[in-house]
Amino acid sequence: MGSLRFILCFFLFCPNSVNLVCSRSLPKNQVALFIFGDSMFDPGNNNYFNTIAQANYWPYGETFFKFPTGRFSDGRIIPDFICIYANLPLIPPYLQPGNHQYTFGVNFASAGAGALSETNQGSVIDLKTQVRYFKKVEKLLRKNLGDAEAKAFFSKAVYLISIGGNDYLSPFTSNSSVLETFSKEEYVGMVIGNLTNTILEIYKKGGRKFGLLNLDDLGCAPFLKVLVSGNTVACYQEPTELAKLHNAALSKALQELEIKFVEFKYAKHDFNISSYERSTNPEKYGIHSPIFLWYNRAIIRDIYHAYSHVVFFFF
Repeated sequence: MGSLRFILCFFLFCPNSVNLVCSRSLPKNQVALFIFGDSMFDPGNNNYFNTIAQANYWPYGETFFKFPTGRFSDGRIIPDFICIYANLPLIPPYLQPGNHQYTFGVNFASAGAGALSETNQGSVIDLKTQVRYFKKVEKLLRKNLGDAEAKAFFSKAVYLISIGGNDYLSPFTSNSSVLETFSKEEYVGMVIGNLTNTILEIYKKGGRKFGLLNLDDLGCAPFLKVLVSGNTVACYQEPTELAKLHNAALSKALQELEIKFVEFKYAKHDFNISSYERSTNPEKYGIHSPIFLWYNRAIIRDIYHAYSHVVFFFF
């Protein structure tokens, strides 16, 4: 496992080669990035189907791209910075029309998605569907590259996953009674179980290197804080408790996977600590008003990404 406060990573890759999926061979040490998750990682998949969970309007995209791309940021998102440090092109959304070039990977993430299919159902690409899309790509690449080269390709690839936050937010923003039916521990177990199954599905297809984010303090989101009657300062305790349970369970699950499965490697970035550090020492990161940390999340997200240098270590 990569042990991490800030995850630094090293990719072995061929930086100047762009190869179509129809190519019968890849450059030596070609490394791809396959991305799964929610709005933290979505580069614009939600632009291509009917949903209210879209970031295709101002001010999204204004600082870097100069126009909205579908990223829930005023600039780039975490996978974009990983690509920059690894000398990879920015990984496009899977649903982008004409995107049939997968030798550098592809991004399946969808804003609003959860590990549970019931989370924001009908408005997102849930994690199970994202894995189904990955299997289509895997089948296509295996057909064109041949089994031996495809096996090497998928074992060298890195699989980034950011998921879970929406599963814990939706019970408080909808009419869901799930937390009346299940205990917090049982509900977290369902989320972690689906996430673990996703990792195993990718592992079965040859994936060996995984990078994951844990959750930040969900209860401190302003739209949740206002749900507490008369609240002006305090965070909403229940979502915060769920996030803490999730982070502990995720760490345990990854450790167990590393022990059980041959060549399984992972790096887990503690996003909760990163967020806390930036909220308590904002000036250190070029943030001059702490209110931006939540009330202008699109702005702080790009600042955070620019300064945290999140790139995963895989040798």
